[in-house]
Amino acid sequence: MATFKVESEQHGELNCWRITSDRAELLIAQQGAQILSYQRVGEPPLLWLSDQAIFRKDKSVRAGVPVCWPWFGNLQRNPQSVQAMYRGEQPPAHGLARTRDWQLLGIEEVGDGLRIEFELPEAKGELPGWPHEVELKLVVELDQDLTLTLTSCNQGTTPVTISQALHSYFALSDVRQARVEGVEGLSYIETLADWEQRQQQGALGFTGETDRIYLNTPARLSIVDPHWNRRITLSSQGSRSAVIWNPWTDRARELPDMADDGWQRMLCIETANVWDDVVELEPGASSSLQVRVGSDTI
Repeated sequence: MATFKVESEQHGELNCWRITSDRAELLIAQQGAQILSYQRVGEPPLLWLSDQAIFRKDKSVRAGVPVCWPWFGNLQRNPQSVQAMYRGEQPPAHGLARTRDWQLLGIEEVGDGLRIEFELPEAKGELPGWPHEVELKLVVELDQDLTLTLTSCNQGTTPVTISQALHSYFALSDVRQARVEGVEGLSYIETLADWEQRQQQGALGFTGETDRIYLNTPARLSIVDPHWNRRITLSSQGSRSAVIWNPWTDRARELPDMADDGWQRMLCIETANVWDDVVELEPGASSSLQVRVGSDTI
């Protein structure tokens, strides 16, 4: 039976919880219910926390797993059905949930693991410019692996359409040596070339800035990191799309919360519902987006 310790911490302006066991350590912020770091005992981190991360209210931290909801990326790049849900001005990138304070509903031991549940009360009709009633919960399960489940339940009387992502930053020894497997043969949107649709040839390696939306993705993707002799596995449910992003050199220099060479040590694979993979919720309907993160040696 694993034993767990939960401690409250303050990082900059953010309230956080550090959860440790004999197997792993997890740091979670109340803002955005955002996991900031995750590391197994005796291993390199699995989730990346920027050395120059800014812990400030109303700003998502460059780390871990920001929750992008009820839209992903630039709202204007979303389908019209998602855009129509928002009635405010100047929509922030990646939605409204990642910079709001979530409510911690409970932390409990379940079997040999730990279950942490959050809710965003404002999603029930109080998000600025987004007047819809949705019960939004995030469940974090910590056992041999780390599992995140984001569930949206439409409690209103009219349909709701959302895009969303679990915007995971993975820690690597050197992205230039890494590759992503499971994307072979997939169609993808190349956002850096006028959003052209292309087809992936072989596994994905990295030689420059990368920002792609992969379509009809399988339930399992993996990152092979030869230097750390590790394969990070992502097992998803409720998702047919994935976003793969690395800023590389020039873009990283423009980011105030990333070291100039920080791009070398991270890779985002975002388990998502984007492009033609949006979620349509009829009144009373619910939908869950889940990713399970594990690793093994290669």
